[in-house]
Amino acid sequence: MDTLARLKSLSSQMHLEPAEDAGCPKLDTPEWPAGMVVKAVLPNGGRTGLLKTLLTSACERNCFYCPFRAGRNYRRVTLKPEEMARSFMDLYQARVAGGLFLSSGIVAGGVKSQDKLITTAEILRYKYGYRGYLHLKIMPGAEFAQVERAMQLADRVSVNLEAPNTPRLLKLAPRKEFMEELLTPLRWVEQIRSSQPAHRSWNGRWSSSVTQFVVGAVGESDLELLSTTEQLYQEYRLRRAYFSAFRPIEDTPLENLPPASKMREFRLYQASFLMRDYGFSMEEMPFDPEGFLPENVDPKLAWAQNHLFERPVEINQANKQELLRIPGIGPKGATSILRARRDGSLKGVDDLRRIGVNPDRALPFILLDGRQPSRQLALF
Repeated sequence: MDTLARLKSLSSQMHLEPAEDAGCPKLDTPEWPAGMVVKAVLPNGGRTGLLKTLLTSACERNCFYCPFRAGRNYRRVTLKPEEMARSFMDLYQARVAGGLFLSSGIVAGGVKSQDKLITTAEILRYKYGYRGYLHLKIMPGAEFAQVERAMQLADRVSVNLEAPNTPRLLKLAPRKEFMEELLTPLRWVEQIRSSQPAHRSWNGRWSSSVTQFVVGAVGESDLELLSTTEQLYQEYRLRRAYFSAFRPIEDTPLENLPPASKMREFRLYQASFLMRDYGFSMEEMPFDPEGFLPENVDPKLAWAQNHLFERPVEINQANKQELLRIPGIGPKGATSILRARRDGSLKGVDDLRRIGVNPDRALPFILLDGRQPSRQLALF
């Protein structure tokens, strides 16, 4: 196989990595998107074509859900660091790709595999002078100095926890160690950010960090997933948790399991953003007795129906945190309301629309100048 054919093979399964997806993934997106380069949203809000790929699809681990697991009948392909760097730069210079997400299978241990990822990044930054977006995966078993070096080279680093805790991980990836191999490197990332000057990185800013969970393969509840997510946000300053609804893959131990609900994945994203950006806590999530979020209503609306129907929020008096709890009002909308109130009170729904706030979802839960806005009630 020539280099381009190998690169296409290495990129063929990267739809399983939802990193840099925008917001909550749309429910009508294709299940198995094709192509090496995907549309992506960067941490600064910019959009680009992102090459998502691996250095090698060979792997010595036997994760039960993974197409690259050891022992699976699958053609393995490898690119050397120089080949990968040169191939990406060809795509970058041709304006096909504007950024790179680089991971790898594990061969001869996590340390050696991490070295190859770092070498690729060093070639890009220092040999080819690449100044664009780079997301590097941290391999299970990577050492502290390797995590530090990856952060010096990348705009974002990630460690896929895959499961919310040790018992669940044992059912999903029995040769991975939750605390030592996965959670500890995420702790190191925050330790480095907090204790070392950022000028040591390639662009004077430490990289952000993210993780990913496989949803619905081993019986984990939403409560388990979001408890771990909340801890990561609070203690590790994780930028984002990604959720990937399980899809069975042929010739893996979990091939006969049913696929997980895409709506469940969607609700997990909504709940995680409520905790990260809206000031909600785990205790305020509308879990059922088994620890799952309702799939028929978004968690913010469920909370509002239980708490705001009888006590609607006065738009002209509420602070930002109170505004953020109203369905249909996000951070931008709350800021617009606070800014508009400096010039006088907001008296009607037209005033909200004028400042860019769509009031339709908010109407049952708000007051405007002491009065609840009129709305058409649903027939069903």
